[in-house]
Amino acid sequence: MTELTSMPNYIPFESFEVGQVKKFGAYRVTEAEVIEFASKYDPQYFHLDHEAAKNSLFGGLCASGWHTCAMTMSMMVANMDENGTSLGSPGIDELRWLRPVYPGDVLSVCMEVLETRPSRSRPDIGIVSSKVAVSNQQGIAVMEFISKGIFRRTA
Repeated sequence: MTELTSMPNYIPFESFEVGQVKKFGAYRVTEAEVIEFASKYDPQYFHLDHEAAKNSLFGGLCASGWHTCAMTMSMMVANMDENGTSLGSPGIDELRWLRPVYPGDVLSVCMEVLETRPSRSRPDIGIVSSKVAVSNQQGIAVMEFISKGIFRRTA
């Protein structure tokens, strides 16, 4: 049996309000990581070969959109580690890759709460929907999606 002292610090559902905004993260994208991720999961030439990528639509080596998702998740988990964890997620909606992500970019996250909804079938949890916007160091949005998180209700 797990002791309460070893349980994660959960963020309560009631702590979220529609319109609430949280900004966090500073993930530096490296060329080695772009190539390593693409080699395993998205082996297209514009993610693997610096020279060949110059002639692509992107004009240079860029990260896979799926890699951008993974880097974003890393920032989201780091934020949860500092502020408390969720109970998981039933998924995301409306994923959009808006601009390429290049080696040297520094990514950050802005989350805005769009909706809070107590579960109809499980009164001990609620769902929080948030717009997640990922930007580079120039403040240019590179990816957006709607995240749905599950949180424990305390009331």
